[in-house]
Amino acid sequence: MSSKKRSWAEPYKIKSVELIKMTTLEQRKAALAEAGYNTFLLKSEDVYIDLLTDSGTNAMSDYQWAGMMLGDEAYAGSKNYYNLEKAVQKYYGYKYLVPTHQGRGAENLISRVLIKPGDFVPGNMYFTTTRAHQELAGGTFVDVIIDEAHDPSSLHPFKGNVDLNKLQALIDKVGAKKIPYITIGATVNLAGGQPISLENLRAVRALCLKHGIKVVLDATRAMENAYFIQQREKGYADKSLAEILFETCSYSDAATMSGKKDLLVNIGGFLAVNDWDIFEEARNLVVLFEGLHTYGGLAGRDMEAMARGIEEAIQQDHMQARIGQVEYVGEKLIELGIPIVRPIGGHAVFLDAKAFLPQLKQLEFPAQTLAAELYLESGIRSMERGVVSAGRNKAGEHNMPKLELVRLTFPRRVYTQAHCDVLVESVESLYSRRHEIHGLKMIYEPKYLRFFQARFEPLK
Repeated sequence: MSSKKRSWAEPYKIKSVELIKMTTLEQRKAALAEAGYNTFLLKSEDVYIDLLTDSGTNAMSDYQWAGMMLGDEAYAGSKNYYNLEKAVQKYYGYKYLVPTHQGRGAENLISRVLIKPGDFVPGNMYFTTTRAHQELAGGTFVDVIIDEAHDPSSLHPFKGNVDLNKLQALIDKVGAKKIPYITIGATVNLAGGQPISLENLRAVRALCLKHGIKVVLDATRAMENAYFIQQREKGYADKSLAEILFETCSYSDAATMSGKKDLLVNIGGFLAVNDWDIFEEARNLVVLFEGLHTYGGLAGRDMEAMARGIEEAIQQDHMQARIGQVEYVGEKLIELGIPIVRPIGGHAVFLDAKAFLPQLKQLEFPAQTLAAELYLESGIRSMERGVVSAGRNKAGEHNMPKLELVRLTFPRRVYTQAHCDVLVESVESLYSRRHEIHGLKMIYEPKYLRFFQARFEPLK
């Protein structure tokens, strides 16, 4: 029998299509200049293949759309809330649920409930909105991820793991009472979509229990993390994704969730907790920021779509095809010698902009430049994950991350293999003229989360 790797196919067929069109180079030049060389500021109609994000850009199934027609739009006590609550309890295992309009709503709630001014919040690499809410609540983020996560060429299978020595050093330095919780991202977005192992998570849980520190899971892509555990971690090859997800959550006290990723919806999220007192405070606060605790800023139909999305996303064939598409592109780029973060991540392929454009200094914004040039090349929209995303520290200085990446993010169930091939060819063409590319300078910088709205212009 041949050992050649078999091709895979999407576990669905297409029922509805949305037309897209290719623009001319001159049109793209005008659109990019109008957008201040920031791909977030491009109009969707000017984009050919949109790989900006996998957040809320997924294609819902007929089962989810059918659920949308069963939306109970009562202001209080919607039956869709209780359907969502049952699904979260069944697959994630948490006792209490507070719905929110998306993940950052949940981040806001848990930060306000648990963080006091002067606290420190460790995490396995920062995420932009998570850190922003922690800082607004008076906390200071501390990165405790393993060193391999900052090396795009490292082949460590679980680059999302926490360095227990770094965590212990923080506890020794500031004291456990100044650390309300640790944030565990699964998978780690800014490290290149890299997973955390259950062996490491168990060790983190044990250390935190010893010192009375809570564990808060960013479960946004925990199902994708479960797939990597199944494929890479000893003892889990025969476990279902549902079993692995449930065990993952069992090592935490709470979870924030953006349903716009794993759960295949266009809007929605939640905070899930096990502690009644935290739940009580969060459901009081949610009324101020989101809506009543049984809708949290969502229509009933959106909660129903999310509940059904949980059922679909945990299926093996879905996840195998979802991550298989990302691996397909990543492997093609590796074959062409194009520098990307390895191992290939779960939701995106991350171009290593420092290696792609070594002639640019970091404050010439190589990742921002590369994302802009890819749009010019082919109308493909991607996004920067480097010094622009990292923002500034409390002293007003640029945070200078070791990684300078461009994220090619794959919406779930949206693009075909032909789109993937167009992407590979476009990156290859851009790589062939990489030495001709000049950097950018920032000409407008907003106060918060600058990567969304900053504007740039070419240095030459």
